[in-house]
Amino acid sequence: MQEMLSAEYGSFAGVLAKWAEHQPDQPALRDDAGELSWAAMHDQIERLAARLIETGLERGQPVAIIGTSSINYALVFLAAVRAGGVAAPLTTSASPEQLAGMAADSGARHLFIDAGKAAELGPQFMADLIRVPLEDLGGWMAPAGTHAPAIDPAPGDPFNIIYSSGTTGIPKGIVHSHQMRWRQFGATALSYLGSGLEVRSLASTPLYSNTTMVAFLPPLLAGGTVRIMGKFDCARWLGHASRDRTNVTMLVPVQYQRLMDHPGFDDYDLSALALKYCTSAPFSAELKREVLGRMPGGLIEIYSMTEGGVVCLLEAHKFPDKLHTVGRPSPGSEMKVLDDDDNPVAPGEAGNLIGLSQTMMSGYQNQPGKTREGYWKDPETGINWQRMGDIGRVDEDGFVELVGRAKDMIISGGFNIYPSDLEAELDREEDVLEAAVVGIASKQWGETPAGFIVLAVGARDPQEVLAAVNARLGKTQRLSALYAIDEMPRSHIGKLLKTELREIAERLAR
Repeated sequence: MQEMLSAEYGSFAGVLAKWAEHQPDQPALRDDAGELSWAAMHDQIERLAARLIETGLERGQPVAIIGTSSINYALVFLAAVRAGGVAAPLTTSASPEQLAGMAADSGARHLFIDAGKAAELGPQFMADLIRVPLEDLGGWMAPAGTHAPAIDPAPGDPFNIIYSSGTTGIPKGIVHSHQMRWRQFGATALSYLGSGLEVRSLASTPLYSNTTMVAFLPPLLAGGTVRIMGKFDCARWLGHASRDRTNVTMLVPVQYQRLMDHPGFDDYDLSALALKYCTSAPFSAELKREVLGRMPGGLIEIYSMTEGGVVCLLEAHKFPDKLHTVGRPSPGSEMKVLDDDDNPVAPGEAGNLIGLSQTMMSGYQNQPGKTREGYWKDPETGINWQRMGDIGRVDEDGFVELVGRAKDMIISGGFNIYPSDLEAELDREEDVLEAAVVGIASKQWGETPAGFIVLAVGARDPQEVLAAVNARLGKTQRLSALYAIDEMPRSHIGKLLKTELREIAERLAR
């Protein structure tokens, strides 16, 4: 198996078939409803793939999936790829109009949907597609023992479409090729085999998120077991991790924070944990430090984009003095820091990050213009680099520190204000549990910073916190307003929704 995974390119379906032959009775997938062995998983993937082709799936055509993560959801994802199609998991938190737009944009002929979303969206939702209830896969797939026709995907063929978590309009479909996914996840699986780790993974973020793929695809390529959680809950996660002897997991920062705050956390045996990953949202140095101190195993933060670009890795357990960074570019990744005119900045200065790696998207589905907008073309080589959308600086050791999102930078009276600097000052206040800063329109300054905080019980009045923080800030940085809220608005994978905060601040400032 190591020989297969070490090849420059290979077949996902081929590797899974080999594992099914090698260890037919070992568990492959688990969820709250049950468990599938490797032999049973392989059989059902083949039968689903055969039925997809029989009902008109064409090579390179997406298969849309809407619902809560489960074994059946995972089977459809894998069967779509096995059949020569493209897995197109759609965000359940999107509006009906957005979901219809994504399904239409993908060009899917098939829609697999669970009972909850089917009831919510109604029988007329995408009625022109072949609709299959996720709960009834057994009644839809081909008869037992059926094998799908042999498919040999080319490296550039699309593997999946991940729709971005935009809050307005139809999200962009990010297309990943077979070659990209093989380079990305084959290497990870190979590292597991090389270390002798028999992977038992716990995937607790939705399968429609690119984040989840780290806990889903590499463990299967390594012949491991993946438990799929439908919805994250601290007690259930801890119970699964303890009973399954989970040794690999992916969590987003808000999940780590909730686990650290859970009153029963220390009652569970997590000693099997070998590797914990984190990505998708800012991960504070303080939280990393607490996770390192209280959870066994290594902690690896991944910084990149669903679109690709540079991939930075921070092995937090090895670099405790670099927890304020997102690590260094991984082997095969390159990064540049440019000013607003696309010129390189001086070493140590903050600027716009751009990246290049072997794991770049093929482009946005049906949007070549948007694809080009996201690139920076090297004038000397003509190679396209991905604009990361972040502002950051590189320290003397090559570690990357993020300053903020480019679109979130505040320009007030001609001065650049980085929200992260102000958020760090707010976080210094003992009363403040969480802080966020956004820019709002100002007649006098063009833009001005406004802050939001979640306060501890018995905290001071927000105006007292505001006065204390502004006293430490320079005149051009001072917050014009500070609002206390019960909870920060977040996406399905814990990303802070500053667009919503900006709308609230603009409304309150009127």
